Amino acid sequence: MSPRIGVLALQGAVAEHAQALTASGAEVRTVRRPAELDALDGLVVPGGESTTMARLAAPVRMMEHIREAQHDGLALFGTCAGLILLAREVADPEALAGFPRIGGLDVVARRNGYGSQQDSFTEPLDIVGLEEPLEAVFIRAPVVEEVGAGVQVLAESRGIPVALRAGRMLATSFHPELTDDPRLHRLFVEIARDA
Repeated sequence: MSPRIGVLALQGAVAEHAQALTASGAEVRTVRRPAELDALDGLVVPGGESTTMARLAAPVRMMEHIREAQHDGLALFGTCAGLILLAREVADPEALAGFPRIGGLDVVARRNGYGSQQDSFTEPLDIVGLEEPLEAVFIRAPVVEEVGAGVQVLAESRGIPVALRAGRMLATSFHPELTDDPRLHRLFVEIARDA
């Protein structure tokens, strides 16, 4: 049976994630309101602007509802800005001050840690569990500054963790949805199916 996976559709690379998840065997829905979290096995929090997503989510308390659903077993996959919204702590929280985040991933992350849009780059990464390197696209990517004991580092770039897993949570500093390689989405489909 195909797991039901939502893509938070407030802003960001929604269509690209939906396409990769569909190709990986998931039944995909876009999610804009708390009621749309019902009956999901997993949720992707996409890349984009973490501040924009937090602000758009605030009126309906979307981040709080996602946090509650996660406590009830919802698997989560955060990419780029999604990692920021999942992080336990943001090292430069000023832009997000007053706006709830999801939290739950025991890391400290810094927004735009690799620099501006002009500092974007791609890099082949060796990722735990994947036989061949995955080409990773970094665009205004967050830097993970601290990793808690319960978080597994799946890949590093320049000595910095960029792919992480903690139980039913998966997170990357990069954008796996911007390539034709679906292997991380397949991994998340399996995590959601097991959840």
